[in-house]
Amino acid sequence: MASQANTTFSENSIGRPSGFTDFVDRWIYVFMAGLFIVTTLVGFIPDSLAKIAAVEAGQRAPFPPVLHLHAVLMGSWLLLLLTQTILMATGRPARHKRLGITAMVLAPAIVVTGFVLVPTIYGQIWNAAQSAPPEASAQMQGLLAMIGNIALLQIRAGLLFTLFVILALKARKTDSGTHKRLIILATVIPLPTAIDRISWIPHSFPDAAYSADLYVLAWIAPMFVWDRYRLGRIHKAYVIWLSVFIPCAIAVNLLWGSDWWQDFVPGLMGYGS
Repeated sequence: MASQANTTFSENSIGRPSGFTDFVDRWIYVFMAGLFIVTTLVGFIPDSLAKIAAVEAGQRAPFPPVLHLHAVLMGSWLLLLLTQTILMATGRPARHKRLGITAMVLAPAIVVTGFVLVPTIYGQIWNAAQSAPPEASAQMQGLLAMIGNIALLQIRAGLLFTLFVILALKARKTDSGTHKRLIILATVIPLPTAIDRISWIPHSFPDAAYSADLYVLAWIAPMFVWDRYRLGRIHKAYVIWLSVFIPCAIAVNLLWGSDWWQDFVPGLMGYGS
């Protein structure tokens, strides 16, 4: 979401762009925002309908209020991203700049509710596991271990989303190219929450987390490939992003399912001895 009145995308201009390349230069970010929204809808709608039915049938606990709030905030962020990219693609940077102030309110709210939600969900499963009858205890402990592993991805998403949004906002007045890319790259970080709910694509869950990382890379590939083609180099926004994302991905995969993490996570979430 660039904040400068530059609708010609001169940073991408190598020679004289054709009609097609000029079109893609303008609309690639709109495409990315649209892709994220479609992914979220495809992932969450069937899963949410199934869980609502389970709640109504008494087969699972009701959703905590913070989950609804977090979902509304994250949905608002995605719609803001789409709106901002459309404003820039259609040459309305002044409106883009005014609306961009909303991100400074939305982003902290998303992070705060996310970090409240993680221990809330873990606590629901923890309490259910403690009160489960002996015949269901093993199943509940297995579910608790899986939720503990998923907490790794949720914590990483909260931290990296925060980091990249801050970097993007800091760059908005001095480097619009880095700004708009980092906003997209920040938004893709929590996207595995939706991607992992798409049952008809392969996943490594629950045994490993690497599929979430691979899908994140796949989902940013259209923007990355186009940038590489147009610029003839890798933009520094990707270098910044990958230098943080890759070490964090390695750490998550090493901790996933480890005895140390399973012993540590209850205390981190405020449960256990």
